[in-house]
Amino acid sequence: MTVPFALACLWLIAANVIAMLPSRDHHWTAAYWLIGCGVPLLGWLTVTHGPVAGMVALAMGASVLRWPFIYLVRWLRRTGAGPRRGPAE
Repeated sequence: MTVPFALACLWLIAANVIAMLPSRDHHWTAAYWLIGCGVPLLGWLTVTHGPVAGMVALAMGASVLRWPFIYLVRWLRRTGAGPRRGPAE
């Protein structure tokens, strides 16, 4: 097992443990820390194991941090940079 893969597994375990703990701010502070640690880790994992492993890790991270991801997609749609629904206007 390589170091980036082991750290990605530890990141997933830490994210799930944090999700089980009570929080007054609905885990947003923890989400910011997890994103800050996860993005470089995702890049390292992608460089080491290739784009398929990177996409799988991205999907796993997005499933754990689904609300920040949903808000990002909504923001991208509002600004016109994201995927659109329906016919283009």
